[in-house]
Amino acid sequence: MAKKKLYNTIDSRELKKRIDQSEEARMTLSFYKYFNIDAPADYRDGLYAEWNEVGVLGRTYVATEGVNAQISIPKDKEQVFAGSLTKFGLEGIRLNYAIEDDGKSFYKLVIKVRPKIVADGLDDREINFEKRGTHLNAAEFNQLTDKDETIVVDMRNHYESEVGHFEGAILPDVETFRDSLPIVADMLSDHKKQPIVMYCTGGIRCEKASAYMRQQGFENVFQLDGGIIEYRRQVDNQGLDNKFHGKNFVFDERLGERISDEVIARCHQCGKSADAHTNCANDACHLLFIQCESCAEKYKQCCSTKCAEFNQLPDEEQRELRKTLEFNGTRFSKGRYKAFHRSEQGLELK
Repeated sequence: MAKKKLYNTIDSRELKKRIDQSEEARMTLSFYKYFNIDAPADYRDGLYAEWNEVGVLGRTYVATEGVNAQISIPKDKEQVFAGSLTKFGLEGIRLNYAIEDDGKSFYKLVIKVRPKIVADGLDDREINFEKRGTHLNAAEFNQLTDKDETIVVDMRNHYESEVGHFEGAILPDVETFRDSLPIVADMLSDHKKQPIVMYCTGGIRCEKASAYMRQQGFENVFQLDGGIIEYRRQVDNQGLDNKFHGKNFVFDERLGERISDEVIARCHQCGKSADAHTNCANDACHLLFIQCESCAEKYKQCCSTKCAEFNQLPDEEQRELRKTLEFNGTRFSKGRYKAFHRSEQGLELK
C-alpha cells in the first residue's frame, strides 16, 4: 500500500482557483490549546492525515507546548471534525468561529512543527505560565475598562490595531509579538499596581503576555478571554455595548472581519477613509498595506506605479529584473499610514 502524502503537492494558484470557484459550504474557525506533546512530528503527521481526509484547509502550528490552528472545514463534516479533535487530545476546547465568513478563507492544508505555537522570544524556563492573567468575559471586560484607573493594552501588531481596536487602548508600534512584550512592560513600568487589561485576536498571545507581565511584577493583570472574536459573539448574544472600533485583522485570505461599522483607518496611498488590507499584486514585492477601491483600480492592486508597471512585464523579463530591483516589500514587511510620499515614479515607501 502506498504511503499517504502528508503535504500538499498541487500548485497553490490552482488550489486557490478551485476554492474560489467551489460552491461547497465551509466555515472558518480558530483554536489553540497549550498542552504537552512529546513527539510533535508524529502528532503533526497524524493530524495531517486525519484532517486531509475530512477536507480541512488552513494553517496549523504544532509544538511541544501545544497546537495553534486557523482553519476552515466543510459544514457537512462538522461532526466528523469534532471527532478528530477528540482523537488528538483537543476535546472540549473553545472554537472561535469567524464573524464574516464566505468559507473561502484558506485554499490548502498546511501543518508545521515549530519550536513554539506563537513566536514570543521568551525563555519558558524563566516564566511560570500557570500564573496567567485573570480571564474576563465581555461583560467583565466592559465593566473593568469603564474604570478610569484601568489600562487597556492591545497585544497585536501595528497593522492589526490600525484598522480596529478597543477604545482608549494603548497601541504598541510593533511588527511582531516578541517585540511587543518588553516594550509594553517598559511603557507601563510606573503602573505596576493598576489594573492592566490585555487583549488580542483570539486570546493565544495574551496567555503568554499576561504571564510575562506578572513575572515583571505587575500585580493586577487581566486578559480578554477568547479575544476580540469571542468578545463580538458575546456582545451580540447578550446585547452588550460594543467597545471595539473598526475591523478585526485576521491571518487568512479575508484579512479582516468587521466588528463595528466604523472605518478608522486610511488608504496608505491617498489618505481616503479605508480599512481593506491587501498584498501588493507584484509577487516580487507582496507588501501588506491598506488600499481604497480607487487606488486599487489606479495602481492595479499594487503599492506603487513601479510595481504596477513591473507586473505588466513578461514573466521572463520579471525574473531577470528581480535580481537587481528593490521593491517596497523588499525593505518593509508591513505598510504604515503616512509612510508613502509622492515621487516621479509614483507612490513609494520612504
